[in-house]
Amino acid sequence: MSTNKQLLERRQAAVARGVGTQHTVFAQKTLGAEVWDVEGKRYIDLASGIAVNNVGHNHPKVVAAVKAQLDKFSHPCFQVTPYEIYVALAERLNKLAPGKTPKKTLFLTTGAEAVENAIKIARYHTKRTGVIAFSGAFHGRTMMGMALTGKVAPYKAGFGPFPPDIYHIPYPIEYHGKTAEASLQALEALFKSDIEPGRVAAMIIEPVQGEGGFYAAPASFLKALRRICDEHGIVLVADEIQTGFARTGKFFAIEHSGIEPDLITVAKSLGGGMPLSGVIGKADIMDAPMPGGLGGTYGGPPVGCAAGLAVLDIIEDEKLCERALAIGKKIAAWGAATQKSTDSIGEVRTTGAMCAIELVKGGDADQPDPDLTKAVVAEALKKGVILLSCGARANVIRFLPALVISDKLLDEALATVREVLVGLSNSLKKAS
Repeated sequence: MSTNKQLLERRQAAVARGVGTQHTVFAQKTLGAEVWDVEGKRYIDLASGIAVNNVGHNHPKVVAAVKAQLDKFSHPCFQVTPYEIYVALAERLNKLAPGKTPKKTLFLTTGAEAVENAIKIARYHTKRTGVIAFSGAFHGRTMMGMALTGKVAPYKAGFGPFPPDIYHIPYPIEYHGKTAEASLQALEALFKSDIEPGRVAAMIIEPVQGEGGFYAAPASFLKALRRICDEHGIVLVADEIQTGFARTGKFFAIEHSGIEPDLITVAKSLGGGMPLSGVIGKADIMDAPMPGGLGGTYGGPPVGCAAGLAVLDIIEDEKLCERALAIGKKIAAWGAATQKSTDSIGEVRTTGAMCAIELVKGGDADQPDPDLTKAVVAEALKKGVILLSCGARANVIRFLPALVISDKLLDEALATVREVLVGLSNSLKKAS
């Protein structure tokens, strides 16, 4: 049997350096909210494959759906000989998408593909080229995805030049003094100094930023963007790749604001572990490109679509939107209690089960503590809890448990994280 150390050495010799990995343990088996490595050690997974496994690892219904589909066929290619399961999943998502406007859906394989196609569709529909995104955003590692992403290192550094006509404005983050009003003023300034609104095809925003630090855009801000886009004929794109499918307590996070976006990009948890992404949008906008303008050889793979239908059933049958809210309340209470034991937690943020703590020095929002963040993630792994960090300042720890996680497992994981965080925080203070 290979050890983690042996596999890490092989990985370093065989795999491109640019493919980063957060941890150095290798998975052997997964189930629900737990992972076992190749040495047999068990971990509670608070990463869920970066929000992919909302219904848990290897959910029996997803496994059964995938096996059943494989017995039928794996790849006739929808663009050659289409299949019903693609259409059925599109029908389900069209009904679930917010708003009363008729919808249509396009399936692809990755989140970056979904973003690329959303921009293509918006440009074709409007006959314009400009796109507005936000600081701190993450929209993928393709050239367009990197252009839209609002963080240089490690995503954009050294990879330019990027597609032109992409503009960024500040994402509203109250904790850092970036108000929604200031962001809207920046948008108005952009219209006056860099690009007139009549040349803007799309505005793309994460209702809750993922890689950026789990900051939620205020509902009032999203409503203001909707009004501005309506006024100027701009396509409003909600990037729900990390926030979608019950993660925030709503099927889509944009539902918290009460607005209807024009396009929604989806991926990650849609496939329940299978590669699957898509663009859901208003039918007249989705139908703008001519036949052949959209697609991809593996777009909407049958196995992925089968998994997607199972995921939708599980979310409904197991009431995972309600469960996400319960998880968020538990983590919020844990965070508030832990703050009493250490001033290293500057802010606790929860939108359903999309949760984070921002680590700072002495409770000061202007003094991020990336070293403590890195140390907590590493030490928690040693004690059997998988965490992820994020944020433009690398000082945010995110919590993305499977929505099927039991209270017992979640309590165990949170107790471990508290022990690690408080212990390391105290040790670092003594050392300084």
